[in-house]
Amino acid sequence: MKPTALITGASKGIGAELARTFASKNNNLILVARSEKELNDLKQELENKFDISVKVIAKDLTKSENVRAVYDEIKAFGMEVDYLVNNAGFGDFGYFDETEWGRHEQMINLNISALSQLCHLFIQDWIPRRSGKILNIASTSAFQPGPRMSVYFASKAFVVSFSQALEFELRKHGITVTALCPGPVKTNFGIAANMKHPNGFLKDMKTPSPKEVAEFGYNNMMKGKPLVIHGALNRFVANGVKFFPRKWVVKLSAKLISW
Repeated sequence: MKPTALITGASKGIGAELARTFASKNNNLILVARSEKELNDLKQELENKFDISVKVIAKDLTKSENVRAVYDEIKAFGMEVDYLVNNAGFGDFGYFDETEWGRHEQMINLNISALSQLCHLFIQDWIPRRSGKILNIASTSAFQPGPRMSVYFASKAFVVSFSQALEFELRKHGITVTALCPGPVKTNFGIAANMKHPNGFLKDMKTPSPKEVAEFGYNNMMKGKPLVIHGALNRFVANGVKFFPRKWVVKLSAKLISW
């Protein structure tokens, strides 16, 4: 029997490429996102190309009740999940006091609460069978504060810290947890985050494709690595900031974000 991967935020960007990567490795898929049309288009593409089955669940995971609903729907269909990929997330650009609380609340619900709850739900199924893998998509933004994107940067710091702690707790049960930290990627993230200059200082830099990041994440999840940072420069920066005074790091981060 083929293993099954549940991927959130699967309709576009890194999420869609993760779906393609898992499909190419002979995994059945459960794809979750808000856009049913985009999910169904991806389902048709993958089922036509690979000998797999794809189930689509169109739910908005910023609403807490929908997180449990996704789990219940999967169980109602008698499906077992082997790999959980928490990719869904978004950012917002602007001073905290000048942006709507509702947007921040949705970000916290999706980037933190939905991710944590899905981990909690599926871990209960996996502990008795002593298997299961989690891939949580974090970001290199996890390693420093981000003025004008304060909640987003903080949410990704949570994902890294939570994933590392969870990995330590679950290793005795045969379950692995991997936090993937990409840097800037060629996606519509900046536009969706309402950034005035979505490419900013990165416009002349070579950035990886979502496919490169997805394959990197998949390979390291399968190896059971707890924390992986995509790209040599990103690894250097993420590890280097710890050697500088925090106030310097915040100032530099603020300049880069508002570029």
